[in-house]
Amino acid sequence: MYNNSGEIQQKRSSYFAKNVFNRDNMLQFLSQDAFEKVEASIFAGKKIDRKIADQVAEGIKAWAISLGATHYTHWFQPLTGATAEKHDAFFDLMSDGKPMERFDGAQLVQQEPDASSFPSGGIRNTFEARGYTAWDPTSPAFVYKSTLCIPTVFVAYTGEALDNKAPLLRALHAVDEAATSVAQYFDKNVRKVHATLGWEQEYFLIDKELAQSRPDILMTGRTLIGRAPAKGQQLDDHYFGVIPSRVLEFMSELEQHCTLLGIPVKTRHNEVAPNQFEVAPVFEEANLAVDHNLLLMDIMDEVADKHGFKVLFHEKPFAGVNGSGKHNNWSLATDTGTNLLSPGKTPMKNLQFLTFFVNTIKAVDTYEELMRSSIASASNDHRLGGQEAPPAIMSVFIGQQLSDVLDELEGVSKGKLSPQEKTELKLNVVGKIPEILLDNTDRNRTSPFAFTGNKFEIRGVGSKMNCAKPMTILNTIVAKQLIDFKKEVDALINKKNLKKDEAVFNVLREYIKNSKRIRFDGDGYSFDWQEEARRRKLSNNKNTPDALQVLTSKESIDLFSSTKVMSEVELKAHQEVELDNYVFNIQIEGRILSELVYNYILPSAIKYQNMLLKNVQGMKEVYGAAHKNFTEPQLNILEQIAQHIAEMKKTTDAMLDAKHRADNMATVAKKAKTYCDTIKPFFDKIRTNTDELEKLVAHEYWPITKYRELLFIK
Repeated sequence: MYNNSGEIQQKRSSYFAKNVFNRDNMLQFLSQDAFEKVEASIFAGKKIDRKIADQVAEGIKAWAISLGATHYTHWFQPLTGATAEKHDAFFDLMSDGKPMERFDGAQLVQQEPDASSFPSGGIRNTFEARGYTAWDPTSPAFVYKSTLCIPTVFVAYTGEALDNKAPLLRALHAVDEAATSVAQYFDKNVRKVHATLGWEQEYFLIDKELAQSRPDILMTGRTLIGRAPAKGQQLDDHYFGVIPSRVLEFMSELEQHCTLLGIPVKTRHNEVAPNQFEVAPVFEEANLAVDHNLLLMDIMDEVADKHGFKVLFHEKPFAGVNGSGKHNNWSLATDTGTNLLSPGKTPMKNLQFLTFFVNTIKAVDTYEELMRSSIASASNDHRLGGQEAPPAIMSVFIGQQLSDVLDELEGVSKGKLSPQEKTELKLNVVGKIPEILLDNTDRNRTSPFAFTGNKFEIRGVGSKMNCAKPMTILNTIVAKQLIDFKKEVDALINKKNLKKDEAVFNVLREYIKNSKRIRFDGDGYSFDWQEEARRRKLSNNKNTPDALQVLTSKESIDLFSSTKVMSEVELKAHQEVELDNYVFNIQIEGRILSELVYNYILPSAIKYQNMLLKNVQGMKEVYGAAHKNFTEPQLNILEQIAQHIAEMKKTTDAMLDAKHRADNMATVAKKAKTYCDTIKPFFDKIRTNTDELEKLVAHEYWPITKYRELLFIK
């Protein structure tokens, strides 16, 4: 197999995960005892003692150095939304001054970065700097460039989570225990259940040099001003079209890096908007999938720069075309190889499918407002509710045929079932589910939470988000729901003397009835749905400050406390950090927008205005009073430019005044709400005038790169 340069290409399978300390490398570099202890830690959560940690560290060091590594780092996920790392060299000096390569169990298991320099939501004060990163054995170490990267959690000196990974691991543990208990109703051999995740990463690519001319893109990741080009995505000619050569070269190199690091990327294609693309992997265990997505985005930035691109992960970098999401495809899989959200060949397997299917729907119904909060951010607010992105109202799409199945189950009589009823139910209703799903693969692009055959897809996740947040919330609510389900089923078996399948049917019947309001298969954008959702008492939190309020409700605190995923202190900290991030994002955008107005648009518009005035003056000198017959168009343009300049300046001044008042507010909640309701609306008003000026001012006078130049790669 040859590439475009005539060089021989290796099969990707031949070097997959070459730079990952996976099972094969552990067998080669660890003793049998150390290997077994690490395996037990990964699969059973057992602690690794110091002696074994030293052996593991020695093995990892030897392996990493064999790949050219000179440094190591604890790779973690602080509440900034990005990854963090502090590199230390293996190199050290002994007491006698002799140099050596050193890395022991203590360095593997724990490091101490400065906790005060990361967002903590008030958990840590500036003078309380101590925080710890602790090794996560369930996500294998890897070598990137010359550094050994060790995935870790990040916690405060007092034990609270200061990151996104620790709550996710707790949520995965909770859903494992709860789902395993329920799965054993149907298969006693099940010992573990993994939450699986397949993300679909959408992104834009633009020329790096063009991006340099746009302060808004460089500072905020999106265009704050810009008139729509004559041709955008209306012809639908970019979607699944031929990938441009430059982009294909970028994608090919990206895939090579991903393959070495064990990221199983499989799909690449053009997305709907011009310059928009997607990459998607094979499904993995959720914790590993989250790590891989964060690593992918870091690699994408670097590879894009090498190929003369800037990659944009912002959810809405361009107005008027589709934004970018990161659809999270989620399911549950047992250690026996069963996807719990996929039907089987027997009625019992299909009853198992219905159990997890209905419980998931019930969980989303109970905690729909919490699910909405999991996709809330300043950047995602621009995307939700239009151009194929789901609305802020949470609903579940399952398709008409599965809706019919649930309606039939809802009509089943309560209590004990007669032999005839059991036969009818199992053979004619439950038994037909596999046949139904063969043709039930349609999708609803306006649905925030859709069943797509053997998994649920969270379509509202933003493209630059850390998947850990929605995965933490989804797995927590499903864990809680399965715990409640098992209690109810066991009560019917023990107190009502119902058989297991009868008890399951009885509980599912009530869940189907009680969660009916969350199911919706129609147009999520319609006004009628908003009215219907209001009647169903579904929340419609259209902005981030409103969506985040639920995090510290009594219901949420009880949920996360009972499942041991997050404490009340941690929830309040997460809420405060996210509100702070919201304010900072809008603050930065306001500053950049005012800079664009005062330093770019106003001078250019006035310069062009002066050119037109000179033209009119010259015509007057030549033609006298008759100049009016020739200068009416110029005068008309001058009048329009003057009006837009005056309105733009007035609105920008008002925005800055409002921003100064908001910055003095006492609480971050009030500040966030003010930025949302009072300051953000100025952005659109300012943009209306700048975009009109772009239409009126001659191209050679316009100071920044236009949409038509940014949106089409050559």
